[in-house]
Amino acid sequence: MRTLIKDTPTKVGEKVELSGWVDSRRDHGKLIFIDLRDRTGVIQAVITPKSPAYETAQKLRDEWVVKVVAEIKERPENMRNEDLATGSVEAGIEELEILNEAETPAIPIHSDGHEIDEEVRAKYRYIDLKRERLQKNIKLRSEFVRRVREFLFSKEFNEIETPMLTQSTAEGSRDFVVPSRLHPGKFFALPQSPQQYKQLLMTAGFERYFQLARCIRDEDLRADRGFEHTQVDIEMSFVDREEFMKLDEEMITTVCEAMGYTIKEKPFPRISYKEAMEKYGADKFDLRTEEDKKNGVLAFAWVTDFPFFEKDGDGWTFSHNPFSAVMPDSLDDLMASKNIENIISSQYDLVCNGYETGGGSIRAHKSEWLEAALKIMGFDEEKIKNEYGHMLDAFKAGTPPHGGIAHGVERMIMILTGEKYLREVQAFPQTSSGKTSVMDAPRELSEKQLDELKIKIDKKD
Repeated sequence: MRTLIKDTPTKVGEKVELSGWVDSRRDHGKLIFIDLRDRTGVIQAVITPKSPAYETAQKLRDEWVVKVVAEIKERPENMRNEDLATGSVEAGIEELEILNEAETPAIPIHSDGHEIDEEVRAKYRYIDLKRERLQKNIKLRSEFVRRVREFLFSKEFNEIETPMLTQSTAEGSRDFVVPSRLHPGKFFALPQSPQQYKQLLMTAGFERYFQLARCIRDEDLRADRGFEHTQVDIEMSFVDREEFMKLDEEMITTVCEAMGYTIKEKPFPRISYKEAMEKYGADKFDLRTEEDKKNGVLAFAWVTDFPFFEKDGDGWTFSHNPFSAVMPDSLDDLMASKNIENIISSQYDLVCNGYETGGGSIRAHKSEWLEAALKIMGFDEEKIKNEYGHMLDAFKAGTPPHGGIAHGVERMIMILTGEKYLREVQAFPQTSSGKTSVMDAPRELSEKQLDELKIKIDKKD
């Protein structure tokens, strides 16, 4: 039975089986030392010339995969490594089996990796991910997601998946589109968010929904934004703004404190969009002191009362998305299409340490509200029916008042780890030039594939 390296300090005097990677090998003449690594840690192992494994151990190189039988021994007091969780013990190897050899790693893995070109790290991401920093980041991400799920299940939410192939509609960014072989000349869109489906689930009577939703957006890339991201997507029926924000704040507080983080102020401060712009010059701001920053404190705050519309040339567009409800004082103006610049949305954003970590709103649940917003943006009856007719029909089928939020998982993990780039908290991110890790995409399709899809490529510049 395999023993994990983290458990070896409790196995002194026992023979155990360990499996993992050769983190490093040091030949000290008669003694060979290897640092053996598995998912839980590293232990120093030693092979003497008397060991049957000695000859095999002389062949070992970094990143070879091995299985050993070893006696766990207590290290002398003056030879302990206080920087290592297993530094009080070592493994005396008696049997050694090489499970797989490895070429010399294409990139070093014992540094933080920041000194290596981004494109090279992406090409060898399966090696890059071996470094300790990224191992911690990806495991912390998993813990965050697990704790979020546990909290929402405790509040009687249902986890429901929504489609990845959907219809192209205006939601703020460009869509990635997928050609249909069965319907030549027509295209699916990959979801920028599950916005419409989660509202349809409220119509369907599920009341409390969430999912860890994959979202795909063809937008300009930057340090904290990629083509793909994951969001904690939540929607809840029969709530007003205050009720939903209270539940969401409880979730964030419960999860972050359980992970050992300190929150600067509870309840979270609330700042109107107008006040934020006047005081900070932006709707994303950092409330921490220098001392807070040194101690890894999380400074959350709510931003509320956003303008629903913003100027777009001679017309209007939405500031967040067209599915939000307006605040009660703005409803008459919305329905009359007047005083447009002063119509206030029910939108609320959660910011932390200078980043937006989540955005949501109480939604429009009546067809006339959504239709009025679309008309202000210049949509005619035909376009409204073509792009949003399914939503208008659904709202006439008994849709309750509802609201929700989406929290960007990568943004949250960037904040929790102190990383500055999205790619440092994703397993296989895109590069800043929009290419995939490891695999060579995007790339051309074969003529056969193009023929099946009835697509011709114009290769003119």
